[in-house]
Amino acid sequence: TLTYNQLYVEVNKFANALRNLGIRKGDRVTIYLQMVPDLPIAMLACSRIGATHIVVFSGFSSQALTDRINDSKSKVIITADQGIRRGKILELKKIVDSAIASTPSIENVIVLKRGIAEIEMNEKDLLWHVLVKKEKSYCKPEIVESTHPLYILYTSGTTGKPKGVLHST
Repeated sequence: TLTYNQLYVEVNKFANALRNLGIRKGDRVTIYLQMVPDLPIAMLACSRIGATHIVVFSGFSSQALTDRINDSKSKVIITADQGIRRGKILELKKIVDSAIASTPSIENVIVLKRGIAEIEMNEKDLLWHVLVKKEKSYCKPEIVESTHPLYILYTSGTTGKPKGVLHST
């Protein structure tokens, strides 16, 4: 359970963490999480600092993730170590590791610890809870135009290649 104030504080802390990683207005951030409270926290944090977010369904393969990251030129990907789908454990971090081997734009991978297994951390990897621990609970919102890109939603096209639809603020 999160109160509105707790949500507000978590969004601000995560927004500050993204800013401290160098994410600025107009940058792209890919979110590859399951339906957990941290998903809307990440989305709202991106909008608070003017970054465009791309939510990718956590059931998609590493190739589908690679395609969306390369098309959007995301600088950061946010994921979890693992999740559960239809009673089976999904190794989200391993899927991301496979995907970012072919994504030159990714500078950092933020990993939300959800499982009990050890996480194999790479040089670009950062743990969510470590990032937000030191952050202030207020982040000044970025002023943006009403037409500023808020998020990109990828649809499946008739060509089989995903098409990004840009939505404004």
